[in-house]
Amino acid sequence: MRLIELATTCAVTVSIAGTSYAALNPEKLKADTIVVADRATCRTVDSAIVAYIAVNDTDPTSIAQLTPYVDGDITRYRIVAGRAAGPGC
Repeated sequence: MRLIELATTCAVTVSIAGTSYAALNPEKLKADTIVVADRATCRTVDSAIVAYIAVNDTDPTSIAQLTPYVDGDITRYRIVAGRAAGPGC
């Protein structure tokens, strides 16, 4: 009976380890994290608009004017009525 229990325990342990690695694949998680980190949020773009106004004393007319104030990709956003408009806004 001990040999069967040992074999069952080993099989369960190996399957759990394989499933855990597939679910927590470090390379995939890192790649997804980098993609998300490279994207800006509406709040980030709104903050950049406020910073632009504070420095230049005028409203920005294009997203390109905000790139010095933001780390990340903001090309999917636009400015509508002085606020950020785009994904998630």
